Amino acid sequence: MGQIMLVGLGGFIGSGLRFALSGWAQRLFQHSQFPVGTLTVNVLGCLLIGFLGGLAEQRQIMEAGLRLFLLVGVLGGFTTFSTFAYESLSLAQDAQYFKMMFNVMLQVGVGFSAAWLGLVMARV
Repeated sequence: MGQIMLVGLGGFIGSGLRFALSGWAQRLFQHSQFPVGTLTVNVLGCLLIGFLGGLAEQRQIMEAGLRLFLLVGVLGGFTTFSTFAYESLSLAQDAQYFKMMFNVMLQVGVGFSAAWLGLVMARV
């Protein structure tokens, strides 16, 4: 139960940060029709999960609870894209290139298709 609370609290914080930063970035480029806010949080989330995950693995400086709170909770709430990128990178580092490419193609392809399907369903 303690682990769920850590992840939940982190997710609460990460989601709030995503909402604030994404809105700020989108307002900064208010005349752009490109989703700058989403791009901003996804890229920053990837940078942070790579950095913090790398620190946790290489230097063993992060306790399990803090790792759950930051990596799964905060960054999971901030963006799930960061988790996707980190997992794909981990597969590549383990020389599992086929699995990595399959993961990338599946996540992007199915994710895009699901978003399209949801949009179509909403219009019906």
